[in-house]
Amino acid sequence: MAEFSSTVHQNEFLPDGGTDVHAIVSVTCTDAGAVAPRATSSSGGEAGEVIIVDVSGSMDVQGVQAAAYAASAALDQIVDGVWFAIVAGNHEAALCYPTGTSAAMARMSAQTRLEAKRSLQRLVPGGGTAMGRWLLAAGQLFGTVPSLSKRHAILLTDGANQHETPQELTWALEQVRGRFQADCRGLGAAWQVAEVRRIAEALLGGVDLIRTWDGLSEDFAALMSSSMSKGVSDAQLRVWAPQGAEVLFVKQVSPTLEDLSGRRVEVNPLTGGYDTGAWGDETRDYHVAVRLSPKGIGQEQLASRVQLAVGGEVQTQGLVKAAWSADDVLTAQISPEVAHYTGQTELASAIQEGLRAKAMGDDVTATSRLGRAVQLAQATGDDGATSRLSRVVDIDDAATGRVRLRRNVDRLDEMELDTASTKTTRVRPG
Repeated sequence: MAEFSSTVHQNEFLPDGGTDVHAIVSVTCTDAGAVAPRATSSSGGEAGEVIIVDVSGSMDVQGVQAAAYAASAALDQIVDGVWFAIVAGNHEAALCYPTGTSAAMARMSAQTRLEAKRSLQRLVPGGGTAMGRWLLAAGQLFGTVPSLSKRHAILLTDGANQHETPQELTWALEQVRGRFQADCRGLGAAWQVAEVRRIAEALLGGVDLIRTWDGLSEDFAALMSSSMSKGVSDAQLRVWAPQGAEVLFVKQVSPTLEDLSGRRVEVNPLTGGYDTGAWGDETRDYHVAVRLSPKGIGQEQLASRVQLAVGGEVQTQGLVKAAWSADDVLTAQISPEVAHYTGQTELASAIQEGLRAKAMGDDVTATSRLGRAVQLAQATGDDGATSRLSRVVDIDDAATGRVRLRRNVDRLDEMELDTASTKTTRVRPG
């Protein structure tokens, strides 16, 4: 059985009149592999997978063949007994597998795996792109198996969502939000990072760039293998705050940045719940900020109780505390973990704002924001971000953020910098 544990990192001391408490709560899951890979989840329900493959005209014959090969690699990772289906997407959504007159999912077996691979070989490119319709189709497929408690999709696209309005995509996302998770992949340089990130964030998944067809199969296989290893579903982060307090925000800060605040549902009048999706053997870090009413010097208060619940049952909890002190040495200290992830969050914003400004021709803002990103990357020890930034700007002085925009930058380098901006590094041991 999977086990959860939690650790709180904070400076609990507040100065006279202080109100805001910040903490990093690390939640670790172990032994999720004891319930995976298998066809059922820890909550007793069954598991389902939908592979969504872009077959629009821009994919051309070679691209569709590469996508079919990648989907086949993903099929090889699906455990027998798992429900699955394949959707072929362009300006419409067609069921590639199972074939037949009714839209439903099939159970994985040696026979259905072979049939599904054969169906992939019949795909041909054509038409436009309407990702909202693909997501609606996936939602309908998952709905045909009411016993599913773990529902995961992989979505591949190579282009922008040109054949439905932004409002139509928004409506589709609202229809499928909370019904399944989706990891999204963009192939090549013609898709829109912000657009696909929006889908991934709404569906509790990740987004990444696949530069060429050569890397597609390996990535699809890894994504599906990761999904199969996540034996815990129906997990919820719960944040309690005392009467009169305000939860300023709840953010996942590792392994990726995700603002969970908008996902809040009321568990009880003092507790909010935030869906976290499925878990494998992993650690996730959460930044929780709570505003309290100030207390007198020497007083203490429980600022928050942060819990991880599975199937409605609490598995672990961390306590965030507050203590008011007149000792400036104590109140001036900043938790290294809080400082690190605050910097990582600012780093992601600086990268995204800098790239947007660059795309709009605002070189002054782009230079300023990307320079700040370089400075933050060095300060937080994010060598990967520094390397990616160096392909977009010439770094004169990383410590001060003095940079110059590079000319004739490869579009794929900019997209890789953008997609990776929400991936964080953990605090280095002191």
